[in-house]
Amino acid sequence: MEPRSQQSDEILRHMAASGDRGAEECLVARYTRLVRACARPYFLAGGDSEDLIQEGMIGLLSAIRGYDPDREAGFRTYAETCIRNRLLAAVRTAARDKHRALNHSLSLDDPVLEGNLDPSDPGAPKTPEDLLIGREEREDRMRALRSRLSGFEKTVLEFYLAGFSQSEIAQRVGKPLKSVDNAVQRIRRKATPFFAL
Repeated sequence: MEPRSQQSDEILRHMAASGDRGAEECLVARYTRLVRACARPYFLAGGDSEDLIQEGMIGLLSAIRGYDPDREAGFRTYAETCIRNRLLAAVRTAARDKHRALNHSLSLDDPVLEGNLDPSDPGAPKTPEDLLIGREEREDRMRALRSRLSGFEKTVLEFYLAGFSQSEIAQRVGKPLKSVDNAVQRIRRKATPFFAL
């Protein structure tokens, strides 16, 4: 039998559905970077990035336990949809409190994903046209944001959205961690007019 690390997502997911906790843990480890990448663009009012990552992990576990291979969507697509939907639900819930004017969420990425979306989600696109328009709007917002960023900020943004931690980005760009942290804060301020929910 081949090691778990070499088995496909679908095989591991099937094993996890049969009660194999080791297979489930292998999938969680494999998708941790995706969870971090999905959580990066959001701000959780009253929470921090670790809270968002935990919400994303709950979405991942939901995907592992609820994936139906007969629905014509790959596991990765389904998992990413579940993760993002869980993150959006957490952000929206946090934004409903009495401090809504003070606390706002910030998205650098659309929640709209390829694949099957839950039609009961009010934020889900209703038609393929809605999906396309949403992508075009996101691309326009990203272009406008990038036009306001310095070269260093653009580099940091790309790594940040790919799920790298600030310390990993600092190593890759050869700059101090504080420089990267400052760049992330500047990017958030510049992004607010384009991506505030």
